Amino acid sequence: MQFPDYRPRRLRKNENFRRLIRETKLSVDNLIYPMFVVPGQKVKKTIASMPGNFQMSVDHIVREAARMKELGIPAVLLFGIPEKKDEIASGALAKDGIVQRAIRAIKEKVPEILVITDVCLCEYTSHGHCGMIEKGEVANDMTLEVLAEQAVSHAKAGADMVAPSAMMDGQIGALREGLDEAGFDTVPIMAYSAKYASCFYGPFREAAESAPSFGDRRAYQMDPANSDEAMREITLDVQEGADIIMVKPALTYLDVIRRAKEEFDLPLAAYNVSGEFAMVKAAAQMGWLDGERAMLESLTAIRRAGADIIITYFAPEAALILGK
Repeated sequence: MQFPDYRPRRLRKNENFRRLIRETKLSVDNLIYPMFVVPGQKVKKTIASMPGNFQMSVDHIVREAARMKELGIPAVLLFGIPEKKDEIASGALAKDGIVQRAIRAIKEKVPEILVITDVCLCEYTSHGHCGMIEKGEVANDMTLEVLAEQAVSHAKAGADMVAPSAMMDGQIGALREGLDEAGFDTVPIMAYSAKYASCFYGPFREAAESAPSFGDRRAYQMDPANSDEAMREITLDVQEGADIIMVKPALTYLDVIRRAKEEFDLPLAAYNVSGEFAMVKAAAQMGWLDGERAMLESLTAIRRAGADIIITYFAPEAALILGK
């Protein structure tokens, strides 16, 4: 094919032609909306670095879940901020914990929407790390037991799927065994398989109040320079029983998403994280770019790279456009 016989512009000349040959389809069906639940009633606290997102009490969380259902979004992902934090993350396991209460309330009022829960300890520990501390270090195997117990408590409350994000070795196997033994063998696991130690989590740490009080998370989250290691991490999660695999963040790891899509035959999620969201919002507020177009272009890029599922704070805005 060469010019002048082949002219690609022929099929770009109007929107109907462009629609007919569009290779990547972005749909509301691809979206999951993350939400932050806090204690109290009638609480809806603005997250300064994430415009349009809030820390919400259970009553508002239920209303927001109902709004997502009306927008056609199939699932929400819950993160909890407990009333009190301690070194052993006891709030993560409590029957009446903040996430457990939110799960029950959503499933009672909005049963049609899928409720996915974050399984990690960083929001619940006084030190802000994702696992239990022993001799000044995050103790991998000790943490596995707590994560499994947390996942079971979420399943008992009615969670449709659990999503462990702690990046502990063996966490998928530990959760699968714990869920199966507790009679929740039908509850799937969405694995944060390739979760990088990224600076783009900054706004999330404000939202979830989960910044570590000492050190950082590079001893358990992945080095941003590594791609082959991501494939090894995903392989381990698949072998341990993951139902969905994930790459996080999304936009700065599109190459990893593409590799994962090509190498693994499982549904693939990508997390369009808080920093990626905040950059677009900040630039749009300054008038430096068209925020709506930047949002849709970003989400389309994640889909084009191979993600079947996109976890994104843009979900409600995108759904309003995609649903037209």
